[in-house]
Amino acid sequence: MFKVEGGEVKLFELIKKQLDSFFCLEAYEKVIIESLLAGVLNRTFVCFSHSKNKYYCKDSHVYFNPYHSGQYSIFLYYLSNTISREKDVKYKLLADKVYYLNKMMNSCDLFHEVVLPEYFFLDHPVGAVIGRAEYGKGFEFGQNVTVGNNKGLYPKFGENVRLCANSMVLGNCKIGSNVIIGPGVCVKDTDIPDNVLVFGTSPNLIIKKRKNA
Repeated sequence: MFKVEGGEVKLFELIKKQLDSFFCLEAYEKVIIESLLAGVLNRTFVCFSHSKNKYYCKDSHVYFNPYHSGQYSIFLYYLSNTISREKDVKYKLLADKVYYLNKMMNSCDLFHEVVLPEYFFLDHPVGAVIGRAEYGKGFEFGQNVTVGNNKGLYPKFGENVRLCANSMVLGNCKIGSNVIIGPGVCVKDTDIPDNVLVFGTSPNLIIKKRKNA
């Protein structure tokens, strides 16, 4: 069961007021959001149900509090991305508005055309910029993380990859599964095997096998 703090009606009203305050929401855009909200909440439920964070569960139910910045950031990404999938110019403008709202409120750059997996995690994502890489399930990132391109080439991530604070993964990288990229690490145009911890800066990375991976 999925519990939304205040209920779905209040959540819808909150989104409308926030978007209207900044971007003068059109009547048809409100209809679009209302029509897609159930699907967006389902995507949010699937994501949150994989989290072990205590704030994502309440009274043995998967729990969504829109006043929890991290939870709301994930929800707004799914909302903008769901809208963005629709092949209509009007939908594209609304997707831009929701993306921009997320960026303003949570200081996290999750563009609506970036394809994130069915479940991913973030923790204090202030200053993070998540680019158009390929992401595996369980992707996780913290503050001031950057995923970006080098000469038009983006990284590819396996499953359960965690990017710690202030780390960067750039360019033509294949990052294996169950990898932790340590704080302040810069991986550029370098492949990383499965089940390791990564420290340092490319090309002088220090790679250690994870004992319990």
